[in-house]
Amino acid sequence: MKKARSFLSSLTILSQLVAGSALAQQPAKAELKVGFVPGPYIDEFKVGVEPELKKKGYSIRYVEFSTGLEANNAVFKSEIDANVMQHTIFLNSYNERQKTDLVGIVHVPTPPMGLYSKKHPLGTPIKPGSSVAVPNDPVNLQRALWVLRDLGLVEIRDSKPVDVSELDVIRNPGGIKIIPLEAAQAPRALEDVDFAAVQGNFAIYSGLKLTNAFALEKMTTPYINVVAVKQANANAPWAQDIVAGYKSATFKTAILSDRFYDGFTLPDYLK
Repeated sequence: MKKARSFLSSLTILSQLVAGSALAQQPAKAELKVGFVPGPYIDEFKVGVEPELKKKGYSIRYVEFSTGLEANNAVFKSEIDANVMQHTIFLNSYNERQKTDLVGIVHVPTPPMGLYSKKHPLGTPIKPGSSVAVPNDPVNLQRALWVLRDLGLVEIRDSKPVDVSELDVIRNPGGIKIIPLEAAQAPRALEDVDFAAVQGNFAIYSGLKLTNAFALEKMTTPYINVVAVKQANANAPWAQDIVAGYKSATFKTAILSDRFYDGFTLPDYLK
């Protein structure tokens, strides 16, 4: 009888250990809510990061926003855990204006801003007096002006990204007509203007190809997009699991084997 009780006790202890081990393997945060705006970042996440997170027991809820402001506000209010849609300069500008503390935890493959046209064949010269739509927010306006500068169309003064306006064009010998508008509207503006400087995510979302751009920006690290979270969550296990997902072999294979990502600026961990 004692042996039977001892055997049953051992089974109980073993079952408790197995159950405890199973619980230990479950993530403390079972569901991750991740936000996106129109563009390629949600697909990058689905094909390369989600499989790695699911292996660790997470489920993913995708939340789509129309604007970056909405996506950042949702992170700050803890309505979502992270978003993927902005570069560090834009993020810092948002924090400065809104008195928030969002941070980037990992860079992601990012299509550069490009100059596109539906009225002029690729390779034809940009004529004097051409109209060019550019983003109306200062940070991305500066990027567009840099593209025009690198083409020799304008000269601009050095300014902080948050302070840039059309007034920073100090020389415009060809009389290029600069037309500021909401960045997301740039692809549609191609019907009405000669050219438009289109952010990479909006270009991809609207079906424009990087290979059809008259010019692409020379993208540097501060303009490569990031996964953004609240500063207090930057080192949370779930946040670091997202980082690990991007740096995984699964993500690397998904991106480097797909010609869709040709022309994207890649983070150092994919080089």
